[in-house]
Amino acid sequence: MASEKVQVDMDKIRTSIESGIPLTISTYTLPHEMELYIEEVLRAFLGELNQLQVFDYLSYCLKELINNAKKANTKRVYFEEKGLDINNPADYEAGMKGFKNDTLTDIKHYLKLQKEEGLYIKLILQTRNNKIKIEIRNRAALTCFEYKRIHDKLSRAQMFNSIEECMHQILDDSEGAGLGLVMLILMLRKEVGLTEENFQVLSESGETITRLIIPFTKETQQGISMLSEQFVQLIDGLPEFPENIAQINQMLNSADSKMSDIALKISSDVSLTAELLRLVNSAAFSLSKPCETIVEAVKFAGLRGISNLLVSIGTMKNLMVESDAEKKKVWDHSYRVAFCSYNLARNFCSKDRQCVDDSYVCGLLHDMGKVIFATAHPELLEKISNLCNELHVSADLFERMVAGVNHGEIGALIAEKWNFPEVIINVIRYHHEPEDAPKEMQRITKLVYLADLLVHYQDGIVSYDQFETSILEEFGIKSEEQLHTIAERLKIKN
Repeated sequence: MASEKVQVDMDKIRTSIESGIPLTISTYTLPHEMELYIEEVLRAFLGELNQLQVFDYLSYCLKELINNAKKANTKRVYFEEKGLDINNPADYEAGMKGFKNDTLTDIKHYLKLQKEEGLYIKLILQTRNNKIKIEIRNRAALTCFEYKRIHDKLSRAQMFNSIEECMHQILDDSEGAGLGLVMLILMLRKEVGLTEENFQVLSESGETITRLIIPFTKETQQGISMLSEQFVQLIDGLPEFPENIAQINQMLNSADSKMSDIALKISSDVSLTAELLRLVNSAAFSLSKPCETIVEAVKFAGLRGISNLLVSIGTMKNLMVESDAEKKKVWDHSYRVAFCSYNLARNFCSKDRQCVDDSYVCGLLHDMGKVIFATAHPELLEKISNLCNELHVSADLFERMVAGVNHGEIGALIAEKWNFPEVIINVIRYHHEPEDAPKEMQRITKLVYLADLLVHYQDGIVSYDQFETSILEEFGIKSEEQLHTIAERLKIKN
């Protein structure tokens, strides 16, 4: 009986592109139906990005790399069954003599063992900075011997100027097994502009990771860059950050300021006092007894915490429009991320007061770039639409780039304009790519990344395997059951 064809979820693909969330596909045995499904997902993913011209090349590369990952997993269970140590050079040489013949003869047996031992193969697709990031991961760390062989092949690939030259030399080489990898590199270099820096093979946290970074076509990149410059001009049309809040923050950051003067300054502004007390008494902070005065609020939140809450209030005053449904949707998500960020910080970073103090505001403002896009004046959007036509860039693609994966940069530029603290600027800029944040701010950035995906997970938009494994491990989350429990506990009760 033929296996039922798995349907491609276009909504999930679009959400991945618009939110910068990795799109993941996991398998243990890689049946033919899964290979076809991967091909269709790749086609749909590239189609949404107007990059179908690289489909044939990337499709070939994925087949090669995913099958290499499958072979590496098979090798682990084969060596284990034979009682051989894959990290021992003598055992490795002995095992490889019979590996190909034995596994081909009884491949179903070894694939069954792979699944039983949880040796997965995972494909990850993601858009970032006008590039396509592709990763193939398998749950088997590279041995020193394998690492050396792979990097020898990568080095050799840099020596060849053409596929023909490669074929001539390697086919005469007794170690021709690396031909596929070398050919793959040469083809990507010629056809899609891949550089040595954009192809990596590494071993991390018990996984082997093959990573490709594919740039958009030059025409698309140039078009998006020009359109982004036009869009960023919107920043100059935004109102200045509220002066009263800026003044209070100056006092909070001054060593000469007295607590009584700061409290008096805040209390003299009735609407600001009301907003600040509303935030402090919100569900996010779960106070046993409500704060009734600014002095009590300062005692609870501390100077840094109060400063951050004032930044939140000032931003909302400038950007919040309750009647705007799209903007309200973004803010609702941001409130929930702030709630999760603060509560995650209290549980996982309780000894780091600065991280706890910064968690709420960073969670609240992480998507500020999306709010700005929703704020754009219709006339500006019409001009951009006209420019899209002139530059032959899909208007849908530009919207996905600016409101989606590029919104971190847009939001960070506005945060800089309003003189926000560096930590807030960097979390806004890197919350989808926390490993790129400055080292001293990576912990808080990873925390907000985790909170953001947790909210998407609560809504059923992302699944467990779309979370970055290393970040889950950093916060001690080792299973989907554990993640699900945390997500349930951090749901805001209506």
